[in-house]
Amino acid sequence: MDIHDYVRVLRRSWVLITAVTLGCLLTGGAISVLVKPTYTSETQLFVALQGSGSISELQQGNTFSQARVQSYVKTVTTPSVLQPAIDELGLPETTEKLASRIKASADLNTVLINISVSDESPVQAAAIAHAVGNSLVKVVESLEKPKTGGTSPVSLSIITPAEAPAAPSSPNTRLNLLLSALIGMAAGVGAAILRNMLDNRIHGEMDLRRITDAPLLGGISFDQDASKKPLLTQAAPQSSRAESFRQLRTNLQFANVSGAARSVLITSSLPGEGKSTTATNLALALADAGQSVCLIDADLRRPMVNEYLGLERSIGLTTALLGAAEVDDLLQPWGTAPLYVLTSGQIPPNPSELLGSEAMQHLLARLEEVFDVVIIDAPPLLPVTDATVLSQHVGGVVVVVGSQSIKLAELDKSLAALRLVGANLLGVVLNRLPAKGPDAYTYSYSSYATPTPEKGRLKRPGNRAGESPARQAEPLSQEPMSTPSSNDRYKTPFTEERQRDAARFPSSYVDRK
Repeated sequence: MDIHDYVRVLRRSWVLITAVTLGCLLTGGAISVLVKPTYTSETQLFVALQGSGSISELQQGNTFSQARVQSYVKTVTTPSVLQPAIDELGLPETTEKLASRIKASADLNTVLINISVSDESPVQAAAIAHAVGNSLVKVVESLEKPKTGGTSPVSLSIITPAEAPAAPSSPNTRLNLLLSALIGMAAGVGAAILRNMLDNRIHGEMDLRRITDAPLLGGISFDQDASKKPLLTQAAPQSSRAESFRQLRTNLQFANVSGAARSVLITSSLPGEGKSTTATNLALALADAGQSVCLIDADLRRPMVNEYLGLERSIGLTTALLGAAEVDDLLQPWGTAPLYVLTSGQIPPNPSELLGSEAMQHLLARLEEVFDVVIIDAPPLLPVTDATVLSQHVGGVVVVVGSQSIKLAELDKSLAALRLVGANLLGVVLNRLPAKGPDAYTYSYSSYATPTPEKGRLKRPGNRAGESPARQAEPLSQEPMSTPSSNDRYKTPFTEERQRDAARFPSSYVDRK
């Protein structure tokens, strides 16, 4: 991983890093509030030798004093020094307990002894420090006093009396919060990097490039309203979702610049990645560009196209494959654009056999001769073999990848299955990408405001035979429109060169009143 990868990981996991940092800050603050404050009082003593002499004698005495100072420091926490202080103040504790709250030290190359005492009461801390200092003076004088009698050659003097502190020495709230923030940030960054190393899901294009170099035809950002309003006709024309499918349409045309792929199969690795909505909206976008489009619902296990478009599903693809009806009688027109839909029909017990049959090949070849583009919504690749079988009979395959819902190994296995049967992979579509962040694919252009539809301007096509009430109520456009005549509808999906072929099955393309 280079620096850009680490930055992307941090941007992707900023919520985790922020949460961990705030958690540590709250913990540090709670500890600072709950812990009782402790006050520290200090006193300082000076060690000197009695008497006077020459300079050499004074230097020797100074060296002697410095050597003895370390012994006096150790003497501070002994019972001989602490017990008199306990008795003087009437403290209800032992010398061992009091010793744990006393610290004694000596400055380097000096004869100064520092004694500090910690207590929950500032006055008590000063009193104990004063009593211990006085007790040390007496104990050293007693220890250094010659056995033959006389005065001690060493004397200790208190040069800094103990005073009651005005502020507690602990807890240091500011320091605790600073340390908590640093620890939390470090822990959050570590957790983000560890999660990225353990996370094998696909989040964006960078993850996709780890396993395939297939062209990225487009990225569709996540839209909370997509589950309730899945169609492009239900979204604002200048919305990012509508622009994503227009971009997908354009990129697909460049990927198929030779025009060899007249039929395009839309599939995914697992259910729930958005292949059906992608296939439906891609067909709408192509038809909106003036191309004649046939949308086939070849997911014979969980068909969804009829629900999105509000069409009849009882007869459709399986009806044509079984020879129960001609395909021209089964195609259902949708809207005023040159879009015709072949729903799934009844769900059969043998979907793979039907999709891989010669009847399916002949059906696709027949539709490719009439329509500019044939879009096929196929089942996912991993649970069943339907899409793998069907991919051998179409011009190209587009794989829809659901962001944050599929693992790298699963997509790699799907692409390997397509390579095994020699399918023509046109590219990959990343679906449900975040609108913002390092994995975002779409961008907004602020100078274009999303228009708000005026009330009462939504127009609907006239009632046509074979259409369900849900389909008739579907809003198609925000502009006033007139219902085209039968002849106009007949000419819409075909060029003049194909009208001879269309005449062989006219009933599928002429609306019957």
